Amino acid sequence: MFDFPFPPILFLRAQVQVVTRMTLNFGCFGAAKIAPAALVHPSRTHPEIVLCAIAASDPHRVEDFAQRHGFQKRYGGDSAYQDDPDVDVIYKPLPNGLHFEWTMKALQGGKHVLLEKPATDTADEAAQIYALAASKKLVVLEAFHYRFQPAIQRRTVKADDIRWSYELGGGSTMDPGSYAVNVVRYLSSSNPTAVLTATAVPYTYTSLPQHQKVDKSFTATLALENEIIGEPHSNLSVPKIFGIIPRIPKLTATKSATREKAYSFKGAAKGEDWWTTYRYQMEAFVDKIQGRTPQTWLEPQDTIDNMKWIEAIYAKDGFGSRPHSQYVYHEENRGEREID
Repeated sequence: MFDFPFPPILFLRAQVQVVTRMTLNFGCFGAAKIAPAALVHPSRTHPEIVLCAIAASDPHRVEDFAQRHGFQKRYGGDSAYQDDPDVDVIYKPLPNGLHFEWTMKALQGGKHVLLEKPATDTADEAAQIYALAASKKLVVLEAFHYRFQPAIQRRTVKADDIRWSYELGGGSTMDPGSYAVNVVRYLSSSNPTAVLTATAVPYTYTSLPQHQKVDKSFTATLALENEIIGEPHSNLSVPKIFGIIPRIPKLTATKSATREKAYSFKGAAKGEDWWTTYRYQMEAFVDKIQGRTPQTWLEPQDTIDNMKWIEAIYAKDGFGSRPHSQYVYHEENRGEREID
């Protein structure tokens, strides 16, 4: 069984960035909490990355984020920054339900895209993104960062929180659950052939329809090729005391240190012992854009297949797929709707 909590975020040592001739100017669309770990810190040790622009609808957040992390340009939450010729790549940590529209607009603007997972709310939207990227010879990567850590590659055989918003593609299956489904497929080196069972629990027991469609936990049984059974599971809630008393989330930290080296990656690609999964991911992403062969890669069909089986799990447990984006792609149609 694969039970994924939120991926751990490690803030490790960083080196001073050295700018080279073949640099890529990165823009960040949304001042999200994950952006420092996924973009800012990895970029500081990559000589080919410059943090160029930050965009969000709240000018105070934009200014604070830019000053804190060293972004050179500030933009509002519209599509203007996507027309900036100085921006080569856009990192998008938006809510799932906004990924399709704003990724399509970025591709129209000629930008490569590092897209937080899950890439979209449906497999069809993912297919459209990769088709447009291919037609424009641009790189799109769904940010399943764990896939870029060499160790895993050797194992293959709150009410206003956006995670609870059905309209924005919320739900446990879409958030940590997308990791669980992906890792079952990756480690088994196969795709499911059927969803045998799937159950989910709504995040609240109110009678509001939008709440009943958002799952706080799910468990599924997948039949895979080669007679393999996979059981992805995820849970966004904190267990109640005696099953009835709400528990206040609490982290207890202890400090200790030990150092051992009990592994050896023969023929491993470039990397350092202190690199996080986000740093390995950034290395591969930049290599791909620059025309080099990345150490590993997450292919478009992988993203499409992952969304296909997430939708199948939702169909089996009765919660249904997340809503399709209302955005309809037309060449040169980017719109000016603001995004926080």
